[in-house]
Amino acid sequence: MKTALTTILLALTSFSLIAQQNIFNRTEIVSPEINKDNTVTFRLKGPEASKVTISGSWMPSKGFESPSEEMHKGDSGVWTYTTEALQPELYRYSFSVNGVRTTDPSNAFAIRDVATLSNIFLIEGGKADNYKINDVPHGTVAYRWYDSPGNDKKRRLAVYTPAGYENSEENYPVLYLLHGIGGDEEAWLGSGRAKQIMDNLIAQGKVEPMIMVMPNGNVSQQAAPGEASDGFKRPTFMLPHTMDGKFEETFIDIIKFVESNYRTVEKKEGRAIAGLSMGGYHTAYISMNYPNTFDYVGLFSPAINVNNNQPKISVAYQNIDEKLKAQLDNGYKLYWIAVGKNDMQMLLDGIQKYRKDLDAIDMKYAYKLTEGGHTWENWRDYLVEFSQSLFKK
Repeated sequence: MKTALTTILLALTSFSLIAQQNIFNRTEIVSPEINKDNTVTFRLKGPEASKVTISGSWMPSKGFESPSEEMHKGDSGVWTYTTEALQPELYRYSFSVNGVRTTDPSNAFAIRDVATLSNIFLIEGGKADNYKINDVPHGTVAYRWYDSPGNDKKRRLAVYTPAGYENSEENYPVLYLLHGIGGDEEAWLGSGRAKQIMDNLIAQGKVEPMIMVMPNGNVSQQAAPGEASDGFKRPTFMLPHTMDGKFEETFIDIIKFVESNYRTVEKKEGRAIAGLSMGGYHTAYISMNYPNTFDYVGLFSPAINVNNNQPKISVAYQNIDEKLKAQLDNGYKLYWIAVGKNDMQMLLDGIQKYRKDLDAIDMKYAYKLTEGGHTWENWRDYLVEFSQSLFKK
């Protein structure tokens, strides 16, 4: 009996060792592999697949279009694709297998944008070093819940405080940073790398230490999908009360919470507001509806004048000429607009119309037309540049 038991234990031990050896000796697929010349090779094992493509943010696009390239199948059933040499940047990509979109199983790093997960990788150097976690003092990000009487609910926002805030008695200026349509309070921290950008630029002395507030611009939500009491709801591109004035009308709830809970400079010269796409639209209307509140205004690819067929019921969208004139008369230090030349034509047209409105009242602004389209690559660039002009002493 004892001999039989010993034999069984030895057999199980031998099987276990073989199994572990197979796990650790298994050939791992490396993807993405960043080569010395900054080309990048992607690999996906799919011996039964008949067609595999890759879509990446380095591929030329126009508006919301996502171009793709075919991958090539090797003898081992591994599909590969190698890019041309890429410039320093944070890139996103995904695969499509027989027409079904999927992430890269060999890459653990992914970001959600609305309802879509994409893998990411970083080509270091140049501006991409702003997006890295470098050996510098780090700020803190907290998700806070605030009362929004105007929306009859508690809502969540993200707050970045710079390194040293907790041990200081100083009052800090605030940048309110708004996301685009389909985004939420996590967007600028994920795809936008806003925390890394602030940490690095503040450490370099290029940006004044500031608090950065990233609210959820969808007033029908309490918080980002999965972070509210309604559970794991699928993220949605269009939500109720999107760009209908409700967010602008109730933005004062956010300012009151921030200035009641953080040490801030409670003056116009201590406040900035900026946003991308829908957030740029919100920024324009918030700043004109609170005309003596912000000294710095940044419109990143603003979706302004793109929904003119919708009725403008909200008070936030009424008497625009008078509100812009009041904003002009109250004064400001910077009104900054930027957009990519390959963005959607309706958006480019809307911005030009808005510029004519500003020109008509001699409202000064800085305008920047860049390469690229409606992309995070542009919006990260815009944040880097815009933030360096804020709160200079």
